[in-house]
Amino acid sequence: MPAPLLWIVVLLLILTSVGLLVSREWRWSIALLAGQYFAAFWLVSLHWPLTMAAAKLITGWMAAAALGMTQINMNQYQTGETSWPQGRVFRLFSAGLVLLAVFAVSRSVTGWLPGANLSVVSGSLILISLGLLHLGMTANPLRVTLGLLTVLLGFETLYATVENSILVAGLLSTITLGLALAGSYLVALASAEDSA
Repeated sequence: MPAPLLWIVVLLLILTSVGLLVSREWRWSIALLAGQYFAAFWLVSLHWPLTMAAAKLITGWMAAAALGMTQINMNQYQTGETSWPQGRVFRLFSAGLVLLAVFAVSRSVTGWLPGANLSVVSGSLILISLGLLHLGMTANPLRVTLGLLTVLLGFETLYATVENSILVAGLLSTITLGLALAGSYLVALASAEDSA
């Protein structure tokens, strides 16, 4: 894949990760998560065969579908969070700071991994760092699950540069689906406690 297309994929990862951080509507959040998995598919396909990368894409979309089906069955619109801070401007500012740090560090991390491309390392570090930022700003079970899936996707993308085993890919897919199902359960449990 040509280098300019790889940087377009990294830009897509930035947009989806920042969008997940800023968005409060669950439908947009699920769509942005699916977009993250689509962009990561292109980065992973540089190091893995197309079938293994496609399995990662389908696993991510299945996780997004599980979370979406749980939210559809809640029959309520989640308007706000109880955590601090809630402002979109603050979230955008903190995401900008994290992105600056990622681009400052990614070139040195590329030297640690043999055969790693700068765009792949940048994309995976963007996912990991913005996912951790997302986790630090929320207590909502859906939001926590989205943050955990983002961090895990960043790790999977980075790990794909050093390991291309089918067994490892299957294990990571199982972890992704298990995390989505556990998040769906916690979302349903929190909704049942709120209605009671």
